[in-house]
Amino acid sequence: MEYEFAPLEGITGPEFRRTHHHFFPGVDRYFTPFLSPNQNHMFPPRELRQVLPEENRGLTVVPQLLTKNADDFLWAAGELAAMGYGEVNLNLGCPSGTVTAKGKGAGFLADLTGLERFFDQVFERTPVAISVKTRLGMTSEEEFGPLLALFNRYPIARLTIHPRVREDHYRNPVRLEAFDRFLPLCTLPVCFNGGIATVDQCRALQDRWPEVDAFMIGQGLLADPALIRRLKGGPPADRETLRAFHDTLYAKYCRRFQSPKQAAYHMKELWRYLHCLFDGFESFARPLRKAADGPAYEAAVAAVFRECPLRADAQPDW
Repeated sequence: MEYEFAPLEGITGPEFRRTHHHFFPGVDRYFTPFLSPNQNHMFPPRELRQVLPEENRGLTVVPQLLTKNADDFLWAAGELAAMGYGEVNLNLGCPSGTVTAKGKGAGFLADLTGLERFFDQVFERTPVAISVKTRLGMTSEEEFGPLLALFNRYPIARLTIHPRVREDHYRNPVRLEAFDRFLPLCTLPVCFNGGIATVDQCRALQDRWPEVDAFMIGQGLLADPALIRRLKGGPPADRETLRAFHDTLYAKYCRRFQSPKQAAYHMKELWRYLHCLFDGFESFARPLRKAADGPAYEAAVAAVFRECPLRADAQPDW
């Protein structure tokens, strides 16, 4: 069984991946936030940092691509192959309106003919293995029948299924019954993604689908950074390790941005999830949320670690 860390834009960048791996080892594969190759065939500096080998040394990282253009995908795949990557992941799951309006991400699922043409071109010429992360469709889970029949025709390295439709975004419950229904029809290696926040939840899904090869966790792993370590038999996060993880990541952001204020802004994105591991956090949320500079942020964090007991499991509220 493999456990993968799903990408979250603005949070799981190179600094986060390296720091997480150091303090909470166990993740089999990290996925980058998506890169958006275009006709200019040049990675912007922000995207290039995600995939530079020196930024990911010691980690197994899979770059994720967001595009509906086969030539742009193949250019990016070639560049990544030259950097030493053996696999790229196609994002067919992003539900953002600005993405789907361009027919990318989950929006590409509405164009079965275009998706078939895309796959014909990229699988004929790809220099690397291609995995796919998908939703069930745009508006109805019934869209997934024809989509799965199409996926089954290609040598997709692994099909990660997030069993929601685009209209669900991340709000509505994961459609486990739909996953039950479609899993026996899939001839590809399958990874499940969506809604996992505790060890017990993941174990129950593993028992339910023993044929699934991997589980990808995103928000739940931000809420409990030790979740995959625990799934592999390791210990839960203790206060000292969690504080060291936080402080190391914050220091890296301070160095990168040359600004504690900007570093605090990035750390607040992590706290949207990490707070779920702290009992009584609600009493300390406002100072942390309102912190406008480094010292105010540091004081708010110190209060959380000093006053809030750690929960045995994260209690998600997203």
